[in-house]
Amino acid sequence: MGSLVPFQDLNLLPDPPMTATITPKIEPKLEPTNEPSQTPVSNHPQRPQPLPTPELPNSTPEFFLNSPHTPQTPSPDGGDQLFSEFHRVSELFRNAFARRYGRGGGDVSVLDPETLAIVPVKNEEAQLSPFVASPSSGSRRLQLQPRSSELVRVANLSDEEKRYFREEVRQARLIYDSLRVFYMTHEEGLDGRMRRGDLAAASMMRGRGLWVNRDKRIVGPLPGIEIGDVFFYRMELCVVGLHGQPQAGIDYLTASQSSNGEPIATSVIVSGGYEDDEDAGDVIIYTGHGGQDKLNRQRNHQKLEGGNLAMERSMHYGIEVRVIRGIRYGGGATPKIYVYDGLYRILECWFDVGKSGFGVYKYKLMRIQGQPEMGSAIMRFAQTLRTRPLTVRPRGYLSLDISERKECMPVFLFNDIDSDSTPLYYDYLARTAFPPYLMLQNANGGGCECVLSCGSNCFCASRNGGEFAYDHNGILIRGKPIIFECGPFCKCPPTCRNRVTQKGLSSKLEIFRSKETNWGVRTLDLIQAGAFICEYAGVALTRDQAQIFSMSGDPLVYPSRFTAKWTKWGDLSKVFPDCVRPAYPSIPPLDFAMDVSKMRNVACYISHSSISNVMVQYVLYEHSNVSFPHIMLFAMENIPPLRELSLDYGAADEWTGKPPLLCN
Repeated sequence: MGSLVPFQDLNLLPDPPMTATITPKIEPKLEPTNEPSQTPVSNHPQRPQPLPTPELPNSTPEFFLNSPHTPQTPSPDGGDQLFSEFHRVSELFRNAFARRYGRGGGDVSVLDPETLAIVPVKNEEAQLSPFVASPSSGSRRLQLQPRSSELVRVANLSDEEKRYFREEVRQARLIYDSLRVFYMTHEEGLDGRMRRGDLAAASMMRGRGLWVNRDKRIVGPLPGIEIGDVFFYRMELCVVGLHGQPQAGIDYLTASQSSNGEPIATSVIVSGGYEDDEDAGDVIIYTGHGGQDKLNRQRNHQKLEGGNLAMERSMHYGIEVRVIRGIRYGGGATPKIYVYDGLYRILECWFDVGKSGFGVYKYKLMRIQGQPEMGSAIMRFAQTLRTRPLTVRPRGYLSLDISERKECMPVFLFNDIDSDSTPLYYDYLARTAFPPYLMLQNANGGGCECVLSCGSNCFCASRNGGEFAYDHNGILIRGKPIIFECGPFCKCPPTCRNRVTQKGLSSKLEIFRSKETNWGVRTLDLIQAGAFICEYAGVALTRDQAQIFSMSGDPLVYPSRFTAKWTKWGDLSKVFPDCVRPAYPSIPPLDFAMDVSKMRNVACYISHSSISNVMVQYVLYEHSNVSFPHIMLFAMENIPPLRELSLDYGAADEWTGKPPLLCN
C-alpha cells in the first residue's frame, strides 16, 4: 500500500492577539460557466481572524499597474506619483503579512521548498475508502462521511494500487455519466423542463455515498486521476475529488479545519474568469477571488481571506496545487470543458491594482518539471493536427485517409518509428459484409411507419423494449443485449435519432505505429462517454466457414468472445437497488466469426486491454437475424485527443481454445 503523509501541525509562530471582530464574508472565486450558481456549504464555520487589507483610493485610478515583475517606465507627467502609489500599496501588502504571522516586513518567502510541512506516517494507518459503516445499521449499509479535514499526500503507490484507484475513479465516472444521461432523458422538473442531469446525478451519488477521494483531503497527485483527463461538467470534478468546489475557482482547507489554524489551498481552476489572469502554460499569473459582481466585473478590492489567504499559505509552506484548466472547445457536449494539467508550485504572491482599477491579489504559479505533457497543450496540438496535419508533422504520414473516402471522416495512417506500412496492403471495408441470404430474409420490409420523426409508438422502439437506445445527442442511454435501429425499410428520415451507428465515424481517427502494441488507434477529437466511435468491420463467416479459415491461419475475430462491458453502461444498481440489467431484446449465442485477412477497417487495429476505454454494443438495422449483428464500438469514458483506444477482446475462444487473435 502506498503511503499517506499528513499535514503537520505548524504552530511554529505565535498567533496574533484575537480581538472581537465580525467574521468577514468569504466570496468564492466564481468562474463564468453555463451551470447555475451553487453556493458551497461548509460544515465548519470560519474562525474570526483579523486580516488587514491594504487601503486603496476609493476613486478608480486612470492607470493600470502591471505586476512588479514587469515594471513600466515612469512617464514625465505623473510617473513618479504612480510609482509612489504602487510602492505604498506593496509596502502595505508586505506589512499585512508581517503583522499576521509575526515576521519582518520583507518579501514573503517559502519556509520549506521541499514541503516538509507534510511528514510521513505508517502505511497501516492510511486507509483510502469513501465509505464508513454505519454502526447502528450494520456493516451492509454505508453512510457518507463529511468532507475530511485531514490533509495528506499519497505517495509511493505500486502499479497494482495505481490500477485499483484508476478503476475506482472510472467506475465513479461511469455511474455519473449513466445517471446523468438517465436524468436528461427520463426526468422533468416541476416547470415541465428537463432537469439538469449533471447536477441531479452528482446530488444522487453524494446521497448514496458514491463520491470518491473524500475521506482524506489530498494535496498533490490524486489517485486514479491522470494528467490530461477531461471533464465536461464541473460537478464531475467534485464527484472524483479533483476539485471540491462546484463554483469557486480555489479549493482549500479552511482555517477552522486545519490543525494549525491556517487555510491551505489544494487546487485551482484556470479559465480566464478574471481579467488580470495571465496564462502562459507552464507559468500562470493567477488572480485571487472576490470583488466581482454578477456579471464577473471587478467592483471592489479583494481581501486577504478565504482562498486568497490559503494560496499564500500554500506558497509559504511550499505545498503544490492541482491546476485544472477550463477551455472553450467547439463541438463538445458543453461550451467549456475542464482538463487536468498537473501540479504547480506557488512561487510569488503580491498585491496589485488590476485593469479595472481595484486592488487584486496575484499569484505566480510554475508547473513542476518531470510531469507528462499538459492535456490542454495536447488538445491544442490535436486541433491543429485535424486541420493542418502536414504543418505540425511534416514526416511520418503514410496516408491522410486510408479509407479512401469510404468513411465520412478521414482515417490517418502515421508511422514515425520504422518503415512498416502493413495497413496499406489491406482493402478498407467500412461496413461488415454479411451473407447475402440475410438480406433476402428481410426483403418484405418490417420497418417502422414513422414519417417525420420516430416517437413512442415507433415499431423499432417497441423492439428495443419500448424505448430508444440513444438520447437526442446520439449518446447511448443503457447498454442492451442488442439494439434495433431504424433501417432501410423504415419510413423515418436519415436524421432520425434511432440511426446513430449507421451514419459512420463520428470522430477523426489515426492508425499509428506503436512500440508497445505494434499498431494502435487514437482519436484526434474529444470523444464523450457513451458516444459512438466506429464499427468493427470484416467479412462475416458461418461456423463451418470459420473452421476452414482457421486451419489456414488467417486472422479471425469472434464477436461472441468480446467482454460484455455493455452491461456496465447505464447500470444504476448502486444508486437504485431495484434496478436490473436489461435482458430484452435477448439474442442467442453468436454463431459467426469475421475474416479480416484481406478486408478490414480502422477498428481492427485497436489494442487489447482488460480495462479498456471502448466497449462493444451489438446493433441491427438492415436485417432481422439476431445471430448476425453489427459489432459497434462506443466510448466507456471521455477520451481526450491523441489518447489510444483500447478494447477488451475477451477470453480464449470457445471453438479453438486459443487466446484472442488480434489484427496486430
